[in-house]
Amino acid sequence: MTIFSKIVAGEIPSYKCAESEQFYAFLDIAPLAKGHTLVIPKREVDYFFDLTDEEIAAMQVFAKHVATAIKQVLPCVKVGQAVLGLEVPHAHIHLVPMQTEGDLNFANKKLQLPAEEMAATAASILAAYNAAYPAK
Repeated sequence: MTIFSKIVAGEIPSYKCAESEQFYAFLDIAPLAKGHTLVIPKREVDYFFDLTDEEIAAMQVFAKHVATAIKQVLPCVKVGQAVLGLEVPHAHIHLVPMQTEGDLNFANKKLQLPAEEMAATAASILAAYNAAYPAK
C-alpha cells in the first residue's frame, strides 16, 4: 500500500482540496508554490499510463475542476500540470499555481509553509471546488 493509498484510506492525514468517487486531491507537503496540489486516483496504480483510457479522461476532468478552484482562490496567471510519478509509486498529477513557466521547475527549492496556512489554503480550495461542483 502506497503512502497515497494510506491518505485516501484516512490512515495518514492530508490537506484535502477535493474528492470524488474515483479521485482525491490534496496539497503537496513540499510545494513548489502555495496551493501546489496532487490529484490521485483512489485505485492504486503505479504508472499513470497504466490507468484505463476512461480513468485518464475522468482524472483529467477532475484535475481541471480542481485547477479551476485553485485559480479562483490563489492569485496566479495559470495552473500548470505535470505528471512525473517517480517519487511515489502511485499515479498522480501535480497542479501548480504559476506566475511564470519557471514556477513549474521541480528543481526549484520547495516551500515550507506553516500547518495553519496549509489548512487554510486547502479549505479555500475545497470550498471553491464544492461550490462549483457539488456532490451528486
